[in-house]
Amino acid sequence: MLRSFLARALLVIGCLLTWASLAAAADVEAFAGSAACSECHADETAAWAGSHHGWALREPVEGAVLGDFDNATFSHKGIATRFFRDGGRFMVETDGPDGKLVAYPIRYAVGVTPLQQYLVETGNGRLQALDIAWDTVAQKWYHLYPDTDVGAGNGLHWTGSYKNWQARCAACHQTGFDKGFDPKTATYQSKWTELTVSCESCHGPSSDHVAWARQSPRSSPAPQMLKLGPGQQANELAVCGPCHARREAFEQKNAPIGAPIGDHYNLSLLTPDLYFGDGQQNAEVFILGSFLQSKMKAKGVTCSNCHEPHAGKLVAEGNAVCTQCHGTAGNAAFPSLALKDYDTEAHTHHKAGSEAAQCVSCHMPDRAYMVNDRRRDHFFRKPDPLQSKAAGAPDACTTCHTDKSAEWAAGQIAAWFPDADRGWQDRAALIAFNGGERTQPVFDALAAYAMDLDRPDIVRATAVGALREGTGPQVNDALKALLSDRSELVRTAAVPLFRQVDQQTKLALLAPLLGDPSRQVRHAAAIELAGGDLAALDAPTREALTKALGEYMDSRLANADMPEAHMALAGLALSMRKWEEAESAFNQAGKIDPQLEQAWLTLARLRAALGDEAGAEAYLQKGLQYLPQGIGLLFERAALETRRGNDARAIDWYRRIIAADSAIVDAWLGLGAAALRSRQPALAIDAAGKAIALAPASADAHVIAAYGSYLQGDLPKARENARRARELAPGLQLPAELDSLLKN
Repeated sequence: MLRSFLARALLVIGCLLTWASLAAAADVEAFAGSAACSECHADETAAWAGSHHGWALREPVEGAVLGDFDNATFSHKGIATRFFRDGGRFMVETDGPDGKLVAYPIRYAVGVTPLQQYLVETGNGRLQALDIAWDTVAQKWYHLYPDTDVGAGNGLHWTGSYKNWQARCAACHQTGFDKGFDPKTATYQSKWTELTVSCESCHGPSSDHVAWARQSPRSSPAPQMLKLGPGQQANELAVCGPCHARREAFEQKNAPIGAPIGDHYNLSLLTPDLYFGDGQQNAEVFILGSFLQSKMKAKGVTCSNCHEPHAGKLVAEGNAVCTQCHGTAGNAAFPSLALKDYDTEAHTHHKAGSEAAQCVSCHMPDRAYMVNDRRRDHFFRKPDPLQSKAAGAPDACTTCHTDKSAEWAAGQIAAWFPDADRGWQDRAALIAFNGGERTQPVFDALAAYAMDLDRPDIVRATAVGALREGTGPQVNDALKALLSDRSELVRTAAVPLFRQVDQQTKLALLAPLLGDPSRQVRHAAAIELAGGDLAALDAPTREALTKALGEYMDSRLANADMPEAHMALAGLALSMRKWEEAESAFNQAGKIDPQLEQAWLTLARLRAALGDEAGAEAYLQKGLQYLPQGIGLLFERAALETRRGNDARAIDWYRRIIAADSAIVDAWLGLGAAALRSRQPALAIDAAGKAIALAPASADAHVIAAYGSYLQGDLPKARENARRARELAPGLQLPAELDSLLKN
């Protein structure tokens, strides 16, 4: 009977992974597998099988591969990729790592809707994700990066490090994943307990539970499993959060189910490369960072309040998912809710039943990722068109009302909701900072935000990160309290605030954090203390620092297949004045990603600092082979010629920068300064004029213009520009000739 039931369950779930896939795993005895779970949980298993989790990764068999492999061709940037079959195998012919066409068998299919991707193996156990995906809705092939033009050899090419499955994706698409990367041989021997996101990805290893369930009679209590569901916010965020977040892992293996995030991952903050200044998602950040900003998170709402966890669908259709709490009946689990009917035209001010009247249209705007995959922001913000405009972010109103302004939209909202409080989502200080303001009032506002415990911790930590630019050898005593903050995110972000304080003070403040419960905090403290005199530390502190540094280095080596890890190790080596180790790590980063400009740039600066100008030039030349228009490299090349006293060559390099981007003010300033040194006043004046047109408040540009005019004998013009420079920067030290003009 049991065998019959199991066979029926396996038939229901279709592509449930076989026990053969479990055999490849480490620690397999702790895992029972989804087939075992289905013996008692058939309904949940059936729901899961058709979910995005169930389709996270599948073998390329009939029914699991959704794309057109009937000799279909797709062309992109001159490369014709062909999808075909070879007997029972699904195949792709496309440009390989050397740019030549190669035929690869499809190893795995990823996802189900609105797109499906495909993995191939390129050697040494390395799985790579193709950039050409199948649109399961439009039923066509398309390129995930239609506007990019990165050929073979580029880290962003589909064969490059950024498209490597094991490094970037697998941990969240497979159960019990162990990357198995060997840095010495650059090979993978990856293992897993189940091919896709299975029952045990969320509930944890369950062999003990299954053994208990199969007992007859059951003579003992059921083994304790992690509690999930409404009311279990901490557990659900620990389970769901790591994969629905932008973060970096500290280990090659999946973290234990339900473990604290900060002990196994470094969560990304709301930085401008990932989020708009008002907190909206911008880059692909996978939801958690948005949700942590929300008032719903603060009130105890959790994932399963809205999402049915097995099928992955919403618990109700349309506005009903919101009105289960936000309605006249309320929800006893959230007693602070206002008892009010929100699903009415009196609240939405849009026609009932229309798309605009959906709660999510205003409170959860979406963005498209991977071209066609629209994902909703989980901040649950109140529309604030003026703040969004200040942040350069889209807003829900003018995204639909494209013929209207943000001011119009704000006026409408103010008329409808005159007493609305948007203080929770105020991001004025971060918007100003991201916009380039570095004034004391901005830093004061950031500090006040960071210290306000009523604000979301992830936003407070982001404010602390911005404060680093406003701190020096003297740090406000009030900020020291951040080192013992309730939030590991805030504690981590606060550590670098004390980078420039004297060594004794830094040690007194940061040494206690070497024993912090959160690994990411210990890492941050170790990095900041690593550059000090280790011999001067007392034995317990030295031991704690050595241990924390070892933890940090292990965490980076766990990601040795990523260039970022080697950049981090190189930075640590620099702080410890281990020049050879730093150079080796930067070179390794450049080997993994030859287009990583910062690696070549830092290598050149390192050789120059060590007095090896020839070595600096060699690294710059190597970097420019991969990045002919790398602005940082071109600037450094110009600086090298300036150090050599060869301003004519420096001018040529500045002209190359300007040819690449004529809007870079510093390029015009560099050109002008080099022209002055080589006694070419007309060129200097022209360059200064271009800089002033781009940045009228540039005191340096006016100084160059003034000195150029002085060399030409145009003293009135020289005096005019010198006076303007002094007005713009009252403390500016002018050349003696110009200073004399102002005094006469």
